[in-house]
Amino acid sequence: MSKKCDISGTGAMSGNNVSHAHNKTRRRFLPNLQVVSLLSESLNKTFKLKVCSKTLRSIEHNGGLDAYLEKTSNNKLTLEAQKIKKAILKNKKA
Repeated sequence: MSKKCDISGTGAMSGNNVSHAHNKTRRRFLPNLQVVSLLSESLNKTFKLKVCSKTLRSIEHNGGLDAYLEKTSNNKLTLEAQKIKKAILKNKKA
């Protein structure tokens, strides 16, 4: 189970812990992942996804999963999110 966002692909980053004495040790910065059920209004289907809190805020800001995926370009989305976006767009045209 990887520590990556299912929509934006945000993953773990690395950096340093820096002590008061300026000693540096390596550490990992993990994304704040939440397991949420997001409703696609055009597909009438819920998707259970691991989403980082930043992406979840963006989804709420844009007015839901459908609107967020439509506004976001494909190079910023994971393959799973691109498949959901394609299904949403196909359903809207039909």
